[in-house]
Amino acid sequence: MATLTAFCQQPEKGKIFITVLNDKKLALENVSIDLLRRQDSSLISTQLTDSTGSTLFDNLPPGEYLCKVSSVNYNPWITGTLRINHEEQVLKVPTIILQSNSTTLKEVKVVARKPFVQQMTDKVVINVDAGITNAGATVMEVLEKSPGITIDKDGNISLKGRQGVSIMLDGKPTYLSGSDLVNLLTSMNANQLDQIEIMDNPPAKYDAAGNAGLINLKTKKNKQKGFNVNLNTSYTQGRYPKTNNSIQVNYRNGKFNVFASYGIIAFKGFTELYALRTYYKDDDKTVSSYLEQPTYIRSKGYNQTFRTGLDYYLSKKTTLGVTFTGLLLKRNTLSEGVAKWMDVNHVQDSVINTTSTSDVHWKNGGINLNLRHSFNANEELGADFDMIGYDINSDQYFNNTLPVPGGYTEEFKGTIPSQIHILSGKIDYSKSFASNLKFEGGWKSSHVATDNLANYYYKRDSIWEDDLGKSNHFLYTENIHAFYANLDKKWEKWNLQGGLRYEYTAYHANQLGNAIQKDSAFSRKYSSLFPTTFVSYKLDSINTFSLSIGRRIDRPPFQKLNPFIFILNKYTYEMGNPYYRPQFTWNFELSHSFKDMLITSVSYSETKDYFSQIFLADTSGHIIYTEGNLGRMRNLGLSVSLQISPAEWWTVSGSLDVNNKKIEGTVIKDYVSTITQASMTLNNQFHFNRGWSAELTGFYITKSQNDLQEVLQPTGQVSAGVAKQVLKNKGSLKLTARDIFYTQAMEGLTQFQHATEYFKLTRDSRVVTLAFSYRFGKLKPATSRSNGGAGDEMDRVGNGG
Repeated sequence: MATLTAFCQQPEKGKIFITVLNDKKLALENVSIDLLRRQDSSLISTQLTDSTGSTLFDNLPPGEYLCKVSSVNYNPWITGTLRINHEEQVLKVPTIILQSNSTTLKEVKVVARKPFVQQMTDKVVINVDAGITNAGATVMEVLEKSPGITIDKDGNISLKGRQGVSIMLDGKPTYLSGSDLVNLLTSMNANQLDQIEIMDNPPAKYDAAGNAGLINLKTKKNKQKGFNVNLNTSYTQGRYPKTNNSIQVNYRNGKFNVFASYGIIAFKGFTELYALRTYYKDDDKTVSSYLEQPTYIRSKGYNQTFRTGLDYYLSKKTTLGVTFTGLLLKRNTLSEGVAKWMDVNHVQDSVINTTSTSDVHWKNGGINLNLRHSFNANEELGADFDMIGYDINSDQYFNNTLPVPGGYTEEFKGTIPSQIHILSGKIDYSKSFASNLKFEGGWKSSHVATDNLANYYYKRDSIWEDDLGKSNHFLYTENIHAFYANLDKKWEKWNLQGGLRYEYTAYHANQLGNAIQKDSAFSRKYSSLFPTTFVSYKLDSINTFSLSIGRRIDRPPFQKLNPFIFILNKYTYEMGNPYYRPQFTWNFELSHSFKDMLITSVSYSETKDYFSQIFLADTSGHIIYTEGNLGRMRNLGLSVSLQISPAEWWTVSGSLDVNNKKIEGTVIKDYVSTITQASMTLNNQFHFNRGWSAELTGFYITKSQNDLQEVLQPTGQVSAGVAKQVLKNKGSLKLTARDIFYTQAMEGLTQFQHATEYFKLTRDSRVVTLAFSYRFGKLKPATSRSNGGAGDEMDRVGNGG
């Protein structure tokens, strides 16, 4: 996606600027610094130092503070009292020198590392580079082993056992879903990400979409002055080879910041799909026949992503930026299989050979303009404008052959071009008042227009003829307008945040007809309010309790409203649903945090008009996949996350999510399904002497259910990796192995009308990767920073580089 970004100074009160060096006077990166309130030592915020060993705490009201500085292999340090006396004061703490706590480390330079997972009361942050096994991976592969996240066989993402997650890129919606979203996430190089933010109850300033919350993918943004380059390359070998490469370049000087990045992934892969469909008579007990469909799918292709732009600081208070990004994707798929019909005794009746090909070409580009202006230290106005476009083309071919005397051959093909055009604009305003009160408000509007054409043909007597019964032309436009207001109040041990968001949606769809199908059109308008509440109470320096409440919405993906038929194979079709309605969810969560190390939460959510896949069967044995609204879904959840260091060289992050679900709905007949399921992740980080480190990580998902008619069997994987710093710590070598025991299969049972289907899907998930990264450039040292002033503040502004 092409994004255009600009940044400027935030409305701030006081600031505390800290630089940390080791005992050899070298900058220490990723040192953890806790800002504490002097009166009761309560935690206010935690920051990590950058590559110059520096960090900044801002927007601080007058008062007395302490800073606790800690890093692996170094003795901790606590500052004396730090006083902020008046607004706009920048307090520069004298440079802190941390002493090594191990004599064996004096001969080498030790660099502090970010933790892989940072657990916070309102969100979870994944530091992508901190995970060794993320080397050479795609964004989708990083997500699938992140705490609380599960991904099904179709690429649908769930958070804490609930589907309906909004995926954002640098704080902006992707506007994609289904296979299009899967293509985006599998085409993105994980090396291009800095962090992944996971929020299950976002505040009112975020779009209300995503009943389970949102996942924000934050790309790398270099904040350092000077010229610097980061190179990443990797080679992966499973059954087939893959390679993943990227480069990021940044030059920052004076009022300008210029940046560019490019990534390319070339791959080959496979999918083995086994399906056994059982057909029953009208009593749904007596078997009438079986259909066995083993299929082997080969795929190959490449993905290219790019991003470039410019930030310009117009003045001390105003910043403008422009960024262009884009994506080129090409994917070719060959599927070969058989369809074996058998009687009730499993005696083969007939065999049909099936072959299909698919060629997908993706183009995506966009631009975003972002202007921010600070009226004073407490008041800011920001404006954004985005223009995004997708051009997606898919060519399909199907061949079905009955290889017996008097048999037959069927041939079909389809061309499916799709275009998506998105315009979006928003204005955000914030103002801080006395007594730790902050107001935020804003407006956002978006316009989406899609043009989907599906032309199908069948071959008769060596001549391709139009298949007007399957062909379709679908036009769709959608407008969403939103307003929000949010108040944040802090006093003593309490923090209260309340927000309200109003969203109005209007869409119009038109299905153009042909010689045998009439035109049809449908429209819908609706609006709703989405309140959010967050309350926290800090009992003491180690215990914090919090309560969050919010209402969310999931709108039907516009591609799913198109009622045309999409061919999957000879006996399986997919079809849209023009009667698809939005689903609404109330979320409640009560949490307890102990030393920011152990976080326990209990949650409850209830969704009306619940989204679910719906599986229908016709009299000829064909299965039709569609999606629609069911009655409701109730979810009761328990989540536990833990981050500890059993030893100085060993850090453990773990999470456990247990959900009890009840799904009710009607598909031909009434269904009520109840299940208790769990997912867990465990990540071990090991840091040794002389630049060596290692990782052992894994996840496991119990028997689970997301759709009313489908139950999934347990799955999981174990991965490991080792890394070595080289070239004076400017480079690193990583060797990783993913899904070591080859256990990450997708297996389950689907219920249809008078039929069931067992399926098992395996991919090229057991792989070994060798990765190399190197960074170089000419950086300006931290000591050149001035003590305060606008220049110093602009140096610390997050930019698009």
